[in-house]
Amino acid sequence: MSGQPSGKPYLFFGWYVLSACFIILFFQSGARYAFSVMFKPMLVDLGWNRTSLSGAYFLNMAFFALTMSIGGRLYDRYGPKWVILISTLFMSAGYVGIAFIDTLWEFYICYGLLAAIGFGGASIPLIAALMSNWFEKRRGLAISLAISGNCIGQFLLVPVFTAIVSSYDWRIAYALIGLIMLAVNTVLCFTVIRGNPYDLGLKPYGSVRQDLARPDTIRESPGSRAQDLGLKEALRTHSFWLFLIAMSICGSGDFLVAVHLVAFLTDIGIPFKTAGNMLALLGLLSLGGILAAGPASDRIGSRWPIALTFVLRFMLYILILKYPNKVNFYIFALLFGFTFLITAPLTATLMGKLYGLSHVGLLSGFVTTVHHLAGGFWAYMGGMVFDRTGSYRLIFVISAAMCLIAVTCALLIKEKRHRVPGGIGIE
Repeated sequence: MSGQPSGKPYLFFGWYVLSACFIILFFQSGARYAFSVMFKPMLVDLGWNRTSLSGAYFLNMAFFALTMSIGGRLYDRYGPKWVILISTLFMSAGYVGIAFIDTLWEFYICYGLLAAIGFGGASIPLIAALMSNWFEKRRGLAISLAISGNCIGQFLLVPVFTAIVSSYDWRIAYALIGLIMLAVNTVLCFTVIRGNPYDLGLKPYGSVRQDLARPDTIRESPGSRAQDLGLKEALRTHSFWLFLIAMSICGSGDFLVAVHLVAFLTDIGIPFKTAGNMLALLGLLSLGGILAAGPASDRIGSRWPIALTFVLRFMLYILILKYPNKVNFYIFALLFGFTFLITAPLTATLMGKLYGLSHVGLLSGFVTTVHHLAGGFWAYMGGMVFDRTGSYRLIFVISAAMCLIAVTCALLIKEKRHRVPGGIGIE
């Protein structure tokens, strides 16, 4: 297989790296979405209100968004091994620390700061970049398989944490996931994780290049990137702003549901374990959205799948607002889950199509940062609205209306290569 100097059959080492990334995202996803399961038990045990606890999530998302870009720079300079390892130390320290907290400010430090730094060092964009280094052929498949760990982790681990909280305590659940991540990620970092195949004398999977020189050592022609647009130029186009608005609304819906779904369901009488299972199913169906997004964008472009995502979300919000029963919430969890990660692969695809590939990482990272900041803020607003009105109804009504705005923005995007004539004009 590609990359092996000798003709002896073997399994390409990139598949081991892919498996390691799957496992890392598997446990990290379980840790992130466990917040929704722990939400109400923590409120009852510690006597806090939903605004305060949601504020910790907002702080977590803010630091997470910040450390994603910092983690990317450190990744480029030092490679993924040490970035993932150090971020794991922060993440595990935060989660184990939560098991011993008694005050709100301690939770803000442990979850809002330490755990957030840990999440940023092993995020989906960095894992996708790592897979891109190892795979030239089947790159899209490799990225999707690695990212699927995020979906499977939510599906399998959320019910486990739900059972632990029901039978034991939320403190035990937090400590357990922190220690497991520390042990697993440390072993994977020292045994499997490598930044690129060239360090092992290999080539990326499917590469047709004859030499083993790293591509970043090859000098490009002076004008090869001149036509691509960077962040400054993209911000002067209407399409980029339309996409940012749509992605802000996307993040708002994502994290509102991720944080408050279990609490919302138990408020209306659905059993705690059933609510946890619904959140788990949401994670499983998100895998279907990831796998469908790529082929759909190849056939009909990126803006239509994005627009249809928000049409479906609008209908689902209306469904649970008008007919809030157990069956409809299962429908909501399944179909909302399908839309949950559709925009993850479409962001890079659309940015490359509109502005070229030279700065696609920067542009996608900026969009992802806005997505997460908006999501954290809206999760915080969900808690505030509940504390002031005694219900989540208003926040879901507003979210439904925002979906219609997102549909309009997505359809107004000019899905063609954008150029800024003379560095001044706008397209």
